[in-house]
Amino acid sequence: MNILEKLSLYLQYPFVQYALVVGTLIALCSSLLGVTLVLKRFSFIGDGLSHVAFGAMAIAAVLNFTNEMPLVLLITLIAAVLLLRTGQNTKIKGDAAVAMISVGSLAIGYLLMNLFSTSSNLSGDVCSTLFGSTSILTLSRTEVWLCVILSVLVVGAFLFFYNKIFAVTFDENFAKATGTRAELYNLLIAVIVAVIIVLAMNLVGSLLISALVIFPALSAMRVFKTFRSVTICSAIVSVVCALLGMLISILAGMPVGSTIVAVNIAGFLLFSVISMTGGKR
Repeated sequence: MNILEKLSLYLQYPFVQYALVVGTLIALCSSLLGVTLVLKRFSFIGDGLSHVAFGAMAIAAVLNFTNEMPLVLLITLIAAVLLLRTGQNTKIKGDAAVAMISVGSLAIGYLLMNLFSTSSNLSGDVCSTLFGSTSILTLSRTEVWLCVILSVLVVGAFLFFYNKIFAVTFDENFAKATGTRAELYNLLIAVIVAVIIVLAMNLVGSLLISALVIFPALSAMRVFKTFRSVTICSAIVSVVCALLGMLISILAGMPVGSTIVAVNIAGFLLFSVISMTGGKR
């Protein structure tokens, strides 16, 4: 059986279709905010919140929740708000706040899983949560619809507040001087990132989420220089890399999250070569 026949066979299964739809939506949402986070030099907020989400999943597992997403989303949203507020504290700078919250959440989550977990394969559970697993291929119709709804809200919010997000991204002080409530839009960015983190955990795992947010933006910045063109290119690159990564992982039996990140790295190298040969546009 050649690759095309094998791919055609797999695409007939609903669980593969669900995975491709959810993966595409997650990649699209991640790329939109990635440009803003990179330009604001706050790229590792994704890393910090992903560790918080890991801790939240540990709590949900200890409490034997059948559907952990609502709890994980709530805790991650609260952490996003706290991270924003703490990062604006003159005594605790943004990078220190991210490090403090992320490391603390990761440690507490692993401690809880060790103390209270009833699983017979704790190391396997931790590894799959951190680096992604086949859970993206076991999504129910309800989970798919929940992802679709949240993704539509994320994209809608980004498009509706695009001009404000643009202003806050490039010159927050000027935005404040013109009457824009910069703190409110920073909070909106943090909340959207928290939603994306929770959605992406099933796809790439909590430790690899930052790559999904950062690499497409950095790739687009190699070639384009305007905010709009970088955002559009980042979205296209992210979706293409996610689809390629998922298809390769399904066909070759490779880990989904790691494969998607590897394809993103290849995309970044490709755009770097294009930048060296053709310059920016």
